[in-house]
Amino acid sequence: MKRHQRMKQVLETTVRKIGDKEFNKLSRFIEQEVGIKLPPVKRTLLESRLQKRLKTLQIPDFGQYCDLVFTTDEGALEIVEMIDAITTNKTDFMRESAHFEFMVHTALPELTKSRRELNLWSAACSSGQEPYNMAMFVEEFIEKAGMVNYNVAATDISKSSLEKARRAVYDMKDIDIVSNGFKKKYFLKSRDAKKTEVRIKADLRKKVYFRPINLMKDDYGLNKKFDIVFCRNVLIYFNKENQADVIRRIVSHMNSGGYLFLGHSESLAGMRKNLVSVGTSVYRKE
Repeated sequence: MKRHQRMKQVLETTVRKIGDKEFNKLSRFIEQEVGIKLPPVKRTLLESRLQKRLKTLQIPDFGQYCDLVFTTDEGALEIVEMIDAITTNKTDFMRESAHFEFMVHTALPELTKSRRELNLWSAACSSGQEPYNMAMFVEEFIEKAGMVNYNVAATDISKSSLEKARRAVYDMKDIDIVSNGFKKKYFLKSRDAKKTEVRIKADLRKKVYFRPINLMKDDYGLNKKFDIVFCRNVLIYFNKENQADVIRRIVSHMNSGGYLFLGHSESLAGMRKNLVSVGTSVYRKE
């Protein structure tokens, strides 16, 4: 009964529109903290994504919400929830599949000429489709080329995305684009026939490990260097200065000869120090 009453209170909370002062304060903080640009044209986006938080907290306006975030002891906890609400978590299996083909046919053969242990990194892994895809294609390479030890680091700023990624449970429609061969090899159907769910098989899940990382922070806390890094469709949300800083940090965590994959709409114009273009949105560290 109490839970029902709380849910009713949340639904009944009416949130007033965000004012200029609150929008400017929140958008500046979000860009400084996580690099996401929120110009005035994104005002409705910011407002709509945070309204659920205000309703959950039963706060009627953004002025009081700013007070909570910036002036109270609970603010640090709410900042985590706020960033989670703002972060865009769009991803799919087989997204920009040409990159996986390049990895199998070019990057992996080149890298394994000199090493039999590889570290891969999905720098903005969202709900896990990308790092699991990376692992699948390494497995395909191993099947033809011989044994290689590898692991995939999967990082993201969103705690809810990381939780979903760790569970590795997806709707059947999410894997429509995946080949039947991959479906049989790497996915398990639910034992409950009523559920339209699949899960990544345990052997593949063991190859991927997850941790929270804010790409805007100087120290990523990574204790290894990587041979293949996917950082796709992330830079588009940052301004040029922040883009350059993120690329510099990522490259500092790459081995010489390692490969960096960006989104097809992203460019490294003016930021290609120590990087050579070797394919569409693919770069190799010198």
